[in-house]
Formats: sequence, C-alpha cells, structure tokens
Amino acid sequence: MSTTKKTMTFSEVINSDIPVLVDFYADWCGPCKMMSPILKKLKNEMGDTLNIIKIDTEKNADAAIKYQVRGVPTLILFHKGKLLWRQSGVVQLHQLKRIIDQLLREI
Repeated sequence: MSTTKKTMTFSEVINSDIPVLVDFYADWCGPCKMMSPILKKLKNEMGDTLNIIKIDTEKNADAAIKYQVRGVPTLILFHKGKLLWRQSGVVQLHQLKRIIDQLLREI
C-alpha cells in the first residue's frame, strides 16, 4: 500500500471551500512566537472547519508583498480565494475565534 502526499500551492489552499487563516510571520519576531500557541488552541477548538497555515515572510517574500504585509504577525482570513479579514499584531484566542465565527456565519 502506498500513500502519496499532495502538496498544494498557496493559491490552491486559499481558494479551497474550507476557510483558511494565514499567519504571516518571521522567526525573529517576538509577537509572532506569542501567536503560535494561540493558533494551536484555535485549531483544536475549530477542528476541520478552519485551516491554518503559517507563511514565513522572509522565505516567501512574494506572498508577503502580494498581500501587502508590512508588519508581522499579520493574520489574513480567506474563503474561496476572497480575503475576508486581516489584522496585524497579536490577537487573543477569544477575540480571534469570535471574529472568525462571525465572518463564517455571514458567508
């Protein structure tokens, strides 16, 4: 039995039917490190209703430029390729979950 792992492009991921929260970060960024456990808890709470991906702005400068990321961390929520929400800086779990829940109810 063989298993294959399909690697999706950034465009394919954000255009999926499942909403995607993108965390634009940098390894040297203190606030970015604070977001990691918050995003892990968010994923545990939301399960398969939300995908979360992290984009290192230094390794993926093209994506950061395309979405005009000027500070890290910057969180952007996409659904079917549409940008629904964005915010720079640390966002606490309860606030982030409330924002996402509200936006997903509207779509």
